[in-house]
Amino acid sequence: MQIKHFANKYKLTTDTVRYYEKEGLLTPTRQDNGYRKYDVTCEKKIKFILVLRKLGFSLQEIKQLLLLEDKPVSPTCNQQTVQLFTAKITNIEQQIHFYQQAVLSLQLVQTLMYDGKYEENKEKIALQIENMYKNLQEGRDNHETP
Repeated sequence: MQIKHFANKYKLTTDTVRYYEKEGLLTPTRQDNGYRKYDVTCEKKIKFILVLRKLGFSLQEIKQLLLLEDKPVSPTCNQQTVQLFTAKITNIEQQIHFYQQAVLSLQLVQTLMYDGKYEENKEKIALQIENMYKNLQEGRDNHETP
């Protein structure tokens, strides 16, 4: 399929598809007329890319995984992949923890504001926001030192 159909199918812009090609993530074949042709291999790769992007993988990490996939299976290749997944799992677990705490804090703030009680609970609400900010900062600090 051509780039426009490929991009539409995966809800991307053609510029994004071209960027992924430029970065070496996608390798469509070229027809005699110069048009790109996206085949089953490109479709498998774009699905892989989209899933990993949704999970928070950077394009550099995805590129690394795609390069490892193209290499012959080896203990070194396996170890590198496991390390990358381990780091990402830790990051996702930290995000889950942050969001769980955030939901609890927001529910408390909602309760404190219910029936127009914002003014009398203003300090408690500010404290909850401050605690959420601290949790956010702790998550960032943990993410930066895997």
